[in-house]
Amino acid sequence: MQRLLHIVTIVLLLVGSVFAAEEADSQPAGPNPPSANFTRLSLSGQVVTGDGTPIPGAVLQAGQASTTTDQQGNFRLSLSPGDYKLQVSAQGHAPVTLPLSINSDTEIKIQVGASATATVVANADEVAADPSTRVYSADELLAASPGLPGMPVSVPGFPSETASGGVKAPQYFAPGVAGDHGEPIAQYVQIGDFLFQNNLPANAHGNGYADPNLLIPAAIGNVATDAGAFDVRHGNNAVNLAVAYGLRPRLEPFAEFNGDMHDYDLVTGWSPANPQTGAWVGVEIAGGNGFLALPEERKQYKVNGERSFTFGRHQLTLFGAGYYGFSHVPGLVPIGVPVPGDTIDPRQQDLTHTSLFVASDTWEISDKRQVQFSGFFRTYSLRLQSDFGDGLIRQSEFRTVAGGNTSFNQQINGKISFNVGLDLRQDAPRNTELARADANGVFQPVTLNNFTIGDVAPYASINGALAKFLSYSVGVRRDEIFFNNSDRLFPGNSYQANTGLTSPRGTLALHAPGKTHIPLLAFSYGEAFHTNDPRIGLGQSRETPIATSRAYQLVATETVAGTQFRLTLSRVGNSQELAKIDPDTGLQQDVGPSLVRSLMFSAHRHFSFGSLQATFARATATETLTGQAVPEAPRLIWDVSGTTVRLPWGLRAGAELEYVGRKPLGDGFTAVPVREVRGSVTRSFSDGLFDAGVHFLLANGYTGQTLETLELPGEASPERIVGVRKVSYAGLTLRYHFRRDHP
Repeated sequence: MQRLLHIVTIVLLLVGSVFAAEEADSQPAGPNPPSANFTRLSLSGQVVTGDGTPIPGAVLQAGQASTTTDQQGNFRLSLSPGDYKLQVSAQGHAPVTLPLSINSDTEIKIQVGASATATVVANADEVAADPSTRVYSADELLAASPGLPGMPVSVPGFPSETASGGVKAPQYFAPGVAGDHGEPIAQYVQIGDFLFQNNLPANAHGNGYADPNLLIPAAIGNVATDAGAFDVRHGNNAVNLAVAYGLRPRLEPFAEFNGDMHDYDLVTGWSPANPQTGAWVGVEIAGGNGFLALPEERKQYKVNGERSFTFGRHQLTLFGAGYYGFSHVPGLVPIGVPVPGDTIDPRQQDLTHTSLFVASDTWEISDKRQVQFSGFFRTYSLRLQSDFGDGLIRQSEFRTVAGGNTSFNQQINGKISFNVGLDLRQDAPRNTELARADANGVFQPVTLNNFTIGDVAPYASINGALAKFLSYSVGVRRDEIFFNNSDRLFPGNSYQANTGLTSPRGTLALHAPGKTHIPLLAFSYGEAFHTNDPRIGLGQSRETPIATSRAYQLVATETVAGTQFRLTLSRVGNSQELAKIDPDTGLQQDVGPSLVRSLMFSAHRHFSFGSLQATFARATATETLTGQAVPEAPRLIWDVSGTTVRLPWGLRAGAELEYVGRKPLGDGFTAVPVREVRGSVTRSFSDGLFDAGVHFLLANGYTGQTLETLELPGEASPERIVGVRKVSYAGLTLRYHFRRDHP
């Protein structure tokens, strides 16, 4: 009842806010763009400032088609022939509306100027603290699993896995990184100027958790990735990678169905008719039995919504989300061994629900000075039943998360600007339990804790240019972290602890003549951390409160014949983690220090018919005390993708080939490679009112590969590789656009 109340409350607030926005709009919606036909044309180009500096993260909208510029300010829209009013909005710049007549593939450059009364619709830092930052618009990304749980989008070079199926949270993986449920990888949702961190430290099922299932994929306008440790805004978990989801300012009114013989997904979105109103609501209902022999009986319900208001020089953004998911979980099984029902225990299941509300206000004091205030509140609940060969266990928790951020940005002159801020966050998990089922199927607690992790973190940075060819960014972050652990089974294990960490970060970049916005060569240094689980569990000593890291990075970028080539070399050393809790057994673990070295090379180019990208990554991960390879860290990643590809007969297509090579699992075992080919082909009908298409996944291998001592009938508990078998499938996509002005 409590979770339903949370979701219903959020639905009422969001729907009421958006309808209020509709009624408050007295301005006419303006002339409609032309009705679409089957011919699709490409409008591409670059958004720049008055001095030619590209603007990443700018939002462009023509009719109901919208996109976001990448890190070099480039964009691409797919439109039908006709007349349009192109709207361009970006942080710290006056909104621009350009009349355009599109009769053929067109390339333009858009220059926007600064204004004290600029309207902020979407924003991104004009100077990236980390030169490895990549911003992908929605048109450059493929849906990872349309209609199914998991990552909402596939990010080139960073494969994702779901460790046991069902609605269990998936995780991105970086080259050489073997994070326990992603604790060295930070995940954010950008609300206005605020980066809300989606990670849940010390989750009941692991030392860190980031569940993206709460987001409706259609609401994602862009995804930004960076190395994590070099931006002072990034705190806990941002050790090896940071991924930020940027939301669309509006959703065209639509209804979409994704389905196959096993699963279904219904999603709808709506915005007010006035294109100047930044408001939208989306609802998604999904379910099904999955593709393995065990019926998942999966149910998922989502509601997302956002509303932006402009009050003089203030831009206020409100965001809310509610999610409920339940599924039976196939779980891990021995690879290459037929298992009846594709599960060793049909009692495995996952129940998750969460609610989230975020408010962020940006005060544009002037075109060179901004203040931002943000606050958030979240609830999260998990009940996961798993069997790893030693019987059924249950991991559960309910937590509240609260906090906020305030920051001040000042551009002193054209060469120097600085930023200061303060992050506050408190996670308060309650009834965090590991329990085992006895012979009668009754769960008996093994560990049971209430604990709190709090973080107060001031930070400051300054960036500018030492010369026309040399720029810098220098910052420092101080995190004061406190732990309060109340052990309900063993009160003697209860304790309180406080610790602090200072994280210096800096980047020095060399620019080619005439290309001050694109670093030709950049070197970065940074220190980062992630918090450990404060529970003692069944061990004898306290945890190491935080695990620290030290990162070095070299990025080389060059554009040749319209193709951008990028080479990133990185080295990340991680400290020793003592008494880390095994979420399956409750026992303490001793994870020694490690060293990760990685190389990532990519080539990216926009063509008139679409966007193509290829990524290659190679890494080593070594335990520095023993010299052994770190188990489960991917060593080799290939990724080749083509998106928004225009084909004959009005067809549009996208495809991605992803390969993750063999990786050591420990004790002489090596994981089998994983190959995936995902794609889609769609076509518009009835003057653009309907889209119909197919999506597919061709997969080979197992996800979540690890080692377990798992006994099958007639065996004596051998140690073996286990995983979840990946299955190929194809499905149907149907979308209806409620407004005839859809291009």
